[in-house]
Amino acid sequence: MPNIHIPDHAMADPLGYALTRHSPVIGRAAGEFVKSVYQSVRLPLRLAEAARYRIAQINGCLVCKGFRAADHLDGYLDAVGGDPTTSLVARGGERPDEAFYDAIDDWKTSPLLNDRERLAVDLAERMAFSPNELGYDEEFWAKMRAAFDDAEIADLTLAIGMWMAMGRFTHALGLDTVCLPTSAAA
Repeated sequence: MPNIHIPDHAMADPLGYALTRHSPVIGRAAGEFVKSVYQSVRLPLRLAEAARYRIAQINGCLVCKGFRAADHLDGYLDAVGGDPTTSLVARGGERPDEAFYDAIDDWKTSPLLNDRERLAVDLAERMAFSPNELGYDEEFWAKMRAAFDDAEIADLTLAIGMWMAMGRFTHALGLDTVCLPTSAAA
């Protein structure tokens, strides 16, 4: 049940209703941020999905946990006026399977994740749980700079910030209990 008023006719897309009707200016900017991340992030699909899914777990967002970029992203972008031909999925890369998503629980030791994917999940956790320490952890940043270029680090950090914000907004307002992954800005 949503924690803000969503009329019955809008229950198929309560997030879209909340963004466009309850907060149209900020909601429009949030929607553009979501589209920008998914259309412009310069990372492999599996790497982005590793970080996104860990944030979904941390946020507790039900729709975000059910979202699979390889299956849902292009439909979402098409529905919100984005360009699926430029999406993270359209750029290719190995599609994560369900074993990959299950491995996120044991990301530190799972052989299903590579070193860069582990670092992406580590960054996601640090941003969610210990942002104050993160900026000063020279050892962690040395590992990041060895594995990623500056543009990739910036893209990944912005993407994680978007996933944190949108997933928390969706979950806190109870919008994740009624919308479907194909219509969500996960």
